[in-house]
Amino acid sequence: MIVSGCGDPVKERRSSDIGFIGINHPVQEGWTIRISLIDSGIKRGTIEAGHGAEYRVNGNSEQHLDGGVKVSLFDIKSHTTTTITAQKAIIHDNQDIEARGNVIITSKASGNTTIIKTEYVKRTSSDKMIRSDRFVTINRLDETIQGAGFESDQALKKYRIFRGSGEAFIKQ
Repeated sequence: MIVSGCGDPVKERRSSDIGFIGINHPVQEGWTIRISLIDSGIKRGTIEAGHGAEYRVNGNSEQHLDGGVKVSLFDIKSHTTTTITAQKAIIHDNQDIEARGNVIITSKASGNTTIIKTEYVKRTSSDKMIRSDRFVTINRLDETIQGAGFESDQALKKYRIFRGSGEAFIKQ
């Protein structure tokens, strides 16, 4: 005896239903991720990660990245001005980026290298600023500054550190 379970595809069409996706489950995910940041049709940066998952949060989309994250931010001539590396990151619909875990920000603007180390930063797309409210160490030329929080333009040319302390060596 043979039993077949095929139905008529015309009569039994199903609508796509994503209702089975739970609140804490990704809508989609991928490995070896590369995302471009575009503003007014111009490429402003790239994001690379070992793994990424898209979640729906309050009607918006969030990209959760892990497995090592590298964000490269470009100037108007498409040259990399700043690189952010971290263990994890979240990219919001408005292209705001939050990076967590062993965050290192490096900029080589105007021949000067600036390195910032912290555990958390947020880069806001609207004003192109990088901010943190956590302990931070900034190394630049012959100075090391530490503090609890900072804000900077994304090229790290102008920064402000909060509750700071540090050392600088003055050449005579």
